Amino acid sequence: MEQDKNVARAARLDTATLSDALDKLGLNGQCYRIKPRDNGFRMAGRAWTLLYGPAGNPAGTVGDYIDDVPPGSVVVLDNGGRDNATVWGDILTEIAHRRGIAGTVIDGVCRDVAMCLKLGYPVFAKDHWMRTGKDRVQVEATGVPVNIGDVRVAPGDLLRGDADGVVVIPKDFEDRVLDTAEGIERAEEAIREAVRGGMRLDEARRQFKYHQLQTKV
Repeated sequence: MEQDKNVARAARLDTATLSDALDKLGLNGQCYRIKPRDNGFRMAGRAWTLLYGPAGNPAGTVGDYIDDVPPGSVVVLDNGGRDNATVWGDILTEIAHRRGIAGTVIDGVCRDVAMCLKLGYPVFAKDHWMRTGKDRVQVEATGVPVNIGDVRVAPGDLLRGDADGVVVIPKDFEDRVLDTAEGIERAEEAIREAVRGGMRLDEARRQFKYHQLQTKV
């Protein structure tokens, strides 16, 4: 399978740098309060999306979708920010890890954190708690735009996660965002190198226009 070059580019950048690039381009892509279950988790891939809603009567299921998610994708679950019912646990973690899925992002909570820690499978969520979503929520749709931490995520959008959280790069803007982020990274590395060589930090920041790096274009 041919490597996705922009996924590889995103994987080389941290979320802080990508966040600055999004700000510079006037794009909203920082997923508020979405955090890794372990600070060592790293993730980059394209969104495979699923939307949940309150359970009907009779209740629908929380979904048997995992076998249809392509390897390398990020499972993106919009559970409406609910913190009283989980939609991801140990069985899904084990299968996703075995299938080579890049990670899971939840607007809500997960459970069975011990399994994702044991396998090193990246899960990003608002929190974790043990109560099941069965008979509390149900799948409304897959492959549709969803909301994660006040950010719109469309199928195929690029996601990057690390210790600082998750950013979403809209597919139509990803080349511009990645180009901008790589430029910011080069400038910041130049500042560090100048300071290591004896330059004052304020002078290095002036020389490499540090205070304009995130300024909206």
